[in-house]
Amino acid sequence: MNWYVDVLKKYAVFNGRARRQEYWMFTLVSSVISIVLTILDNVLGTGSILGTLYIVAVLLPSLAVTVRRLHDTDRSGWWVLIGLVPLAGLIVLLVFTCLDSTPRHNAHGPSPKHVPAY
Repeated sequence: MNWYVDVLKKYAVFNGRARRQEYWMFTLVSSVISIVLTILDNVLGTGSILGTLYIVAVLLPSLAVTVRRLHDTDRSGWWVLIGLVPLAGLIVLLVFTCLDSTPRHNAHGPSPKHVPAY
């Protein structure tokens, strides 16, 4: 749950890097919340109001963590726009987010994998 909260704390931070774990844990928790809200919408008969409100609320943090994830693989954040290409763009974006981090310091900062623990 800390990974999810950490991404929300960086609500609109588009600079820096995000590890795979940070990205995928946020995606997992966000997906579970979306599913629960969809079920809740169906039970309460509210259409899709709760789900829509949640999607709007986490749109910016989702975009920001995706850009930071792309930075971690030493790519520009503008690569997120490839997701707008039907099917092929989403596959390319999926591959980019699954790639390992650049082990060295890159243009977007030091590797978050090698930050010393305190």
